[in-house]
Amino acid sequence: MNVKKLLLPLALLLPLTATAQSISPAQIEQFKQLPRAQQEALAERYGVDLDSLGSASRRSSQRPQQVNVVEPVNSITNQEREQARAKQKEDEEQAQAAKNGGLKPFGYDLFAGSPTTFAPVTEIPVPTDYTLGPGDMLRVQLWGKENQNLELPISRDGSISFPDSGPMNLAGLSFEEARQQIRKRVSEQYIGVEAAVTLGELRSMRVFVLGEARNPGSYTVSSLSTITNALYVSGGVKQNGSLRNVQHKRNGKLLGTLDLYDLLLKGDSSADNRLQPGDVIFIPPVGKRAGIEGEVYRPALYELDGESTLEDLVSMAGGLTPQAYPQRVKIERTNADFLRIIAEADYTGPKGRNAQVKAGDRVSIPSISDITGQFVEIKGAATRTGKFAWMPGMRVSSIIRNLDADLLPVADKQYAAIVRTNPQDDTISVLNLRLREAVRNPGGVHDLKLEERDRLFFFTDAGKVDIEKPDTNGSEAVGNGDEQKPETFTRENLFAPVLQRLKAQAKPGAPQQTIRISGPVRYPGEYPMPASHRLADAVFVAGGLKDSASLYQAEIARYTQDESGIGQTHILNVDLAAAMAGQSSLILQSRDTILIKSIPQFAQPRTIILKGEVRYPGEYTFREGETLKEVVQRAGGLSSNAFPAGAIFTREKLRQLEAQRLREAEERLQGDLLGVQLQGDSFGGQDVERVQQVEDLLEDVQNSRPVGRMVIDLAAVLSDESYQSVRLQDGDQLIVPTIPQSVSVFGEVQFPTSHLHQPGLTVDDYLQRSGGPTRQADESRVYVVKADGSVMLPERSQWFGGRSQQLEPGDTIIMPIDVDRLNQLELWTNVSQIVYQMALGAAAVGNL
Repeated sequence: MNVKKLLLPLALLLPLTATAQSISPAQIEQFKQLPRAQQEALAERYGVDLDSLGSASRRSSQRPQQVNVVEPVNSITNQEREQARAKQKEDEEQAQAAKNGGLKPFGYDLFAGSPTTFAPVTEIPVPTDYTLGPGDMLRVQLWGKENQNLELPISRDGSISFPDSGPMNLAGLSFEEARQQIRKRVSEQYIGVEAAVTLGELRSMRVFVLGEARNPGSYTVSSLSTITNALYVSGGVKQNGSLRNVQHKRNGKLLGTLDLYDLLLKGDSSADNRLQPGDVIFIPPVGKRAGIEGEVYRPALYELDGESTLEDLVSMAGGLTPQAYPQRVKIERTNADFLRIIAEADYTGPKGRNAQVKAGDRVSIPSISDITGQFVEIKGAATRTGKFAWMPGMRVSSIIRNLDADLLPVADKQYAAIVRTNPQDDTISVLNLRLREAVRNPGGVHDLKLEERDRLFFFTDAGKVDIEKPDTNGSEAVGNGDEQKPETFTRENLFAPVLQRLKAQAKPGAPQQTIRISGPVRYPGEYPMPASHRLADAVFVAGGLKDSASLYQAEIARYTQDESGIGQTHILNVDLAAAMAGQSSLILQSRDTILIKSIPQFAQPRTIILKGEVRYPGEYTFREGETLKEVVQRAGGLSSNAFPAGAIFTREKLRQLEAQRLREAEERLQGDLLGVQLQGDSFGGQDVERVQQVEDLLEDVQNSRPVGRMVIDLAAVLSDESYQSVRLQDGDQLIVPTIPQSVSVFGEVQFPTSHLHQPGLTVDDYLQRSGGPTRQADESRVYVVKADGSVMLPERSQWFGGRSQQLEPGDTIIMPIDVDRLNQLELWTNVSQIVYQMALGAAAVGNL
């Protein structure tokens, strides 16, 4: 008996040991008291592991761990889920469109807003022929002698329980029939009472959406749902599913089919049958498709329903647009040999409209051609560009009535061009238009008549572009894109295709009608030949002459052929003033190159800067060939405190030469420094110190700034008639310092500094006052830079061995580095001298 009592709970609880471990310790102990054979038999019968059962008993005394009986809901939000679905659908559509040449299948956007939940649809008006069934709720309102509101659900047997009247069977009746029966019973059993019957909550039913649905499966929908309601709930139809053969089945029998094209194209929902519980909506694969593109309202891929004609396909695509050209409809199809071929159909005739459309066809409706006549076109810097209607007799003033309103602010209001096409041979010619005169005097000689297909070019004025700089994103902008930038409307850009056309149409007997003009004109370059072939008109096309143009003479280089047919170039000299006044009989020819000469040295400023101890310092403009002496005299001469021996005269061209020398020296010094670093131990272990010295010298070179000093004896320039005159150049500068009182010592001495000048002291005396030379000094190459910039090499006395030359105020003693110790690199000697001289010149300038 005890064994039977134990087997009952074990039979119920043993299968749970592998998961929830819900057997109590007492029951496990009772199980262990059984014989081993019975334990194994029970474990084998119920699929229990005896080892796990033992471990469960050991863990029973511990705190039980939480077990997730229900898997938690994914943390993804509805918005993220909708985005993922939209992304998946977009990828499918893009893949399908890429496969079909960019055309998307028609109709599948109907389900683009499918719901994310599958709630039953209950908010639908109830029709009177609605068939009642179990689960429907009837609401009956009684009034009159007795007032009462009743809610009567239809039970599973199809009846309702009417109070004080017994059951009433309504299942299978229409709502209208049920309402009449209820009213009849109330009127028979309740005297003086009337009833109003309405439907409350409707029953739900389960239907199946299968086949090529986006989310196939079973769905709970309202009893009023139709086929389209179920399709919408299920997410719609995949792009590989049929929209024209949606099948409605019940108990395995086909009740009907729904062609969604009728709903989409005609608004016909007559085939949208109401569903019953257990109904199946099956979506088969898509049928034959044909694509249509071009000038139709709905270019797409359409599913064909049996035999279809070109007219049917165009009708499904919404018809032809007004821009369609129906006489040559192109049809691409696959023939019997599986090759793509092209066929054509004339849609304007019955034969073309009735042409059969086959699976895989791709129909292209072409567009009508662009405007070919009865127009004039405006291009360039105009407020309104494009094509406008042309009427016989119209002139330029008919289109451009106000220069300020009809042209952009940056437009050139003096000149415009008319490009005219000859209707006989399609060649072009260019007419020059004096725009301001044409608008001011409508109907005048400059207000040219326009012909059909004329193109008017309006150009920008470079001066206005630089001054006004209109904002293409603001109110002055017309249109969008880079095409509205002022630089787009230059003569060069607008005339480029015209020049190319003129060159292409040239032939023997009709030479190329282009010219080229250079020199001081506003817009030099290549231009179409003026219709008048006059030089004045060519200059007008180029924007006119600049003030630097010389009116005395111009040159025309003309290409001609001699008697033997060999090309030659002749130079013609032209009186430009007479040509501009219309007094020249010169006629321009093909490919003439016009050179407008400039006034020699026109408006070229030549200045010199006088600084320091001159009576009237400042910037002076000098004449061609004027000398330094004459300019200093114009400035009132030197002051009483001037030191002419230390004058610094700099020249811009010399400064540029010094800058070039510095760059060359720096490049060579960097190469030599690399060589010294690679030699390493050749300096006897002192390579680090020597390399550092060379790097310091390189740094001095890099930090040096060229001065461009030229050594002159200013006192001799001003007073000695036999001294060579200094002819001035633009950018010259003269700095006259005050009388100095010091002698400077620079270079490899212990204390580089300046000393008060004392008569009788020699070079060696000043060197000793600066502490004497350092270990890196080269005493045999000491030199003195005089105040005027010249260099003196002091010589040692043969008797006493010292340098006894006396110095003057403003002199500088330079003790150079001993470059012989640095691997005999002679370049360093020259570089160090350049650096010292530049430093002295810059210091003298900075002390003023």
